[in-house]
Amino acid sequence: MSESLTDLIEAAAVEFRLLRRLFGEAGEIAWDRTLDWLVDEYFRLDVLGLENVPAEGPAVLVANHSGAWGLDAFVLMKVLTRSLRRPLYIPAAPLTFRVPVLGSYARRKGAFPIDPTLGLEHLNAGELVGVFPEGIAGLEKPLHERYRLRPFSPGFAVTSVRAGAPVVPVAIVGAEEAYPKLGEIPALARLFDLPYFPLTPAFPLPAKWLITIGEPIEPPARPASLAERSAAARSLCAEARTAVQDMLDHEVGRRETPFW
Repeated sequence: MSESLTDLIEAAAVEFRLLRRLFGEAGEIAWDRTLDWLVDEYFRLDVLGLENVPAEGPAVLVANHSGAWGLDAFVLMKVLTRSLRRPLYIPAAPLTFRVPVLGSYARRKGAFPIDPTLGLEHLNAGELVGVFPEGIAGLEKPLHERYRLRPFSPGFAVTSVRAGAPVVPVAIVGAEEAYPKLGEIPALARLFDLPYFPLTPAFPLPAKWLITIGEPIEPPARPASLAERSAAARSLCAEARTAVQDMLDHEVGRRETPFW
């Protein structure tokens, strides 16, 4: 291969990487503006209890996971970061970072690959960490089971006890109606290598969203033995799940219609 041709290929590769980065940045800006519009105009989202999030120091925000596509994670990150002027770090499954634009956007806004410590280093640095302990099981709920919490994984409680960080329960109402799961399409799940592929509207329905933040739950002093630490984490996990479910029941029960 001639030197001039090699130089041409290398220059083209540089240009391609530059264009890909520019298109990626443009896509992230467009998604950020779309989120602002969804939150403020389309979902008309209200937030109650912002004063329950510590103004400084670490805390673990524990929320229900709902809606077929998991849009609630992006909305929660957007709203709390904007309102509190504090970053919210969310552990996310590897699938999140595989999605073009959304993956890079999530990482830039504070999402990080999920690991066994669930953000312990962020808590030790005095930061906020948000978790969805139902995991993908929360997104797989059929419409008739909406707002009924699946079991919580206790990992966040273990991390809370280790860091001495309070747990702040968060209830998200509206996502179940915005992206209702009407069924599944296994063939598409296999095609795209996804845990599941929901049958749901291509664009979210105009549901009214409400995020309610409950009072912090202080973790117990870290016990000395492993057995005692495990018991303390299980108790904290159960208390947080009960708090989130109670808030969901209250907010869903008092609304007249999901589409205000």
